[in-house]
Amino acid sequence: MMGLLGALKTEHRERLMALAHEVSFPSGGRIFEEGRKADRFWVIRTGAVTLDLRVPGRRAAVIETLGPGELIGWSWLFPPDTWHLGAEALSPVRAYEFDAESVRRLCDEDPELGYSLALACAQVIGRRLQAARSRLLDLYGPYAGGMSP
Repeated sequence: MMGLLGALKTEHRERLMALAHEVSFPSGGRIFEEGRKADRFWVIRTGAVTLDLRVPGRRAAVIETLGPGELIGWSWLFPPDTWHLGAEALSPVRAYEFDAESVRRLCDEDPELGYSLALACAQVIGRRLQAARSRLLDLYGPYAGGMSP
């Protein structure tokens, strides 16, 4: 098992998966919008999802494309529980969906699971921040569009 679920010990993964239910999104379907309430998250089973960032005066910038095993959404983990990015299904997507409040309650009941999940999410956040930085520099940096110094 890979991705977020693969980062957890078997017993923790099983407890977390007991809270999951399967959902699907059509190609082009918006999963969530930047700035709205983050009350759930997903782990992709099949398909691909793009993460995007609103850029004033421009079209939203695609920051990253996610695939099977990857986490969609970490904003539920931190107050004020609002999405930092938007997400859209690039292809038909099947995913496990988790209710954030139920997962936070499970983490309170089992601090070791909570720590493991928070650490796995922090690693995802670090990778995503680096990807966002690189992508935005590609799009809007001083050498974007083939311009040289």
